[in-house]
Amino acid sequence: MAFQLSPGVNVSEIDLTTIVPSVGTTEAAMVGSFQWGPINDIRSITSEIELVDVFGKPDSNTFTDFFSAANFLSYGRNLKVVRAGGGTDLLNAVSANSGISIENETDYTENHSSGTSTNGAWAAKWPGDIGNSLKVSLYAGTNTANFSSWTYGSFFDGAPGTSTYAANRGASGDELHIAVVDEDGLISGTSNTVLERFAFVSKASDARKEDGSSNYYKDVINNTSKYLWWLSHPSIGVANTENWGAAAANGVVYGDTANVVFVNSLANGAYNVSSSGEITTAYDKFKNADEVDVSLIITSAHGDTVVDYVVDNIVEFRKDCIAFVSPDKDDVVGNAGSETSSVTGTRDGFTSSSYAFMDSGWKYQFDKYNNTYRWVPLNADIAGLCVRTDFERDPWFSPAGFNRGIIRNVVKLAWNPNKTQRDELYKKGVNPVVTFPGEGTILYGDKTMLAKPSAFDRINVRRLFIVLEKAIARAAKFSLFEFNDAFTRSQFVSLVEPYLRDVQGRRGIFDFRVVCDETNNTPEVIDRNEFVGDIYIKPARSINFIQLNFVAVRTGVSFDEIVGQF
Repeated sequence: MAFQLSPGVNVSEIDLTTIVPSVGTTEAAMVGSFQWGPINDIRSITSEIELVDVFGKPDSNTFTDFFSAANFLSYGRNLKVVRAGGGTDLLNAVSANSGISIENETDYTENHSSGTSTNGAWAAKWPGDIGNSLKVSLYAGTNTANFSSWTYGSFFDGAPGTSTYAANRGASGDELHIAVVDEDGLISGTSNTVLERFAFVSKASDARKEDGSSNYYKDVINNTSKYLWWLSHPSIGVANTENWGAAAANGVVYGDTANVVFVNSLANGAYNVSSSGEITTAYDKFKNADEVDVSLIITSAHGDTVVDYVVDNIVEFRKDCIAFVSPDKDDVVGNAGSETSSVTGTRDGFTSSSYAFMDSGWKYQFDKYNNTYRWVPLNADIAGLCVRTDFERDPWFSPAGFNRGIIRNVVKLAWNPNKTQRDELYKKGVNPVVTFPGEGTILYGDKTMLAKPSAFDRINVRRLFIVLEKAIARAAKFSLFEFNDAFTRSQFVSLVEPYLRDVQGRRGIFDFRVVCDETNNTPEVIDRNEFVGDIYIKPARSINFIQLNFVAVRTGVSFDEIVGQF
């Protein structure tokens, strides 16, 4: 306790109740090309409905990544998605001149929010040619008689006028209405659908609603619209737009009181499929384990260059998550007779890693958004099987087999490998996905992409150690800056052993031992300000091979005489 200079009672509280915390194992991450949504910005998606809401519906350019994400979400509810792209490949539609690139909210705030843009009054919220379907109609006058003739007047309760906020400060004519319209029907499916309405918003920069939030039309659009960014005040005429953006004050008049209608159809938005470089840049968003907690990385159909990058620079760097990989589409679709050599050839080109898992193919599934069928890689489904295994059992159980390895939404496989082909795949660390008549489509292997024989060549062992290492490391950080003495070492052992006993009771490990004493914390270790805890684990192994021996014996033979002889 602290030294006291005079008599008294000092009360202190010491917390020795630290435990090994639970860690997340169901968080997945992926990068993709989408029609809509922010660029190079992580968004957490919990359902297919939310996926459509944030990143748009699939089309002929984006269906592979869309359905990879949707397939995972059919098993789990925690997917972090980054839309790849940028530069001149993806442009926001605007109300004048050429399209511009506004990647995300940060980009808008830093580079496009000053009101000096020459690209018109509005920009589509996100890059892509789908923004060309947007139209903005603004009614800014106070002429009640003419309001009824405005095309969208029936969507509002009355003509705009002067807000209470402005009137209380001696200003007038600050209100306006804004209608956001899907002119071409690319967003809603029906032309001229009104997507959003913003009623009685203000031209005064300091305007406030009754709840204290901003009612300035720029802020309302930027903060609440799903489809627009504000770029500048509309160019209707000096008299019409006078004082727009000024604070409400005595004598301030926000333009004239005529029937002022400002209509703009957005144009020059552009879409292009993301390059490998743009995709790898987006995957870098998941590189820092301290900033983003993920356990499963989905590679969709991004190709060998991206897979190599993800394995070498993301999962091997973090060492707390697993990348899920499928062969190239051409390996299994339209390649009858050569699938085995093509798939194993693709596998041979990848780095050996216990933090990566490769399946054998692609599946055919229905695209309800376009009323057609699509080929989609299986790696997102395999990541989903891991999540389902976590929910039903624990991460250290294998996601393969008839109990936990059933894959959803399969019309047919591009390639259904037979026993001989499965043997060839498994030797290379490729996990077959097989359709068994009457039993479904099954993940039929649990090997990682580690080339050397090891306990870590099985995904359940690798995921077991990821969980143990992450959880115990988080608990161990509370030993930092304590003394390396017998008390701290004993406290560490008392912290770890109950956790490992719990994992053992849940069939994750056969046995364990924790060593943290003077044998591994020698004077030299202590003098280097280090602390060593050695944790020995005997991991549980999944059954990959079953041998059933049926032995026929004569009637008079005793079973005790022959048991164990074959």
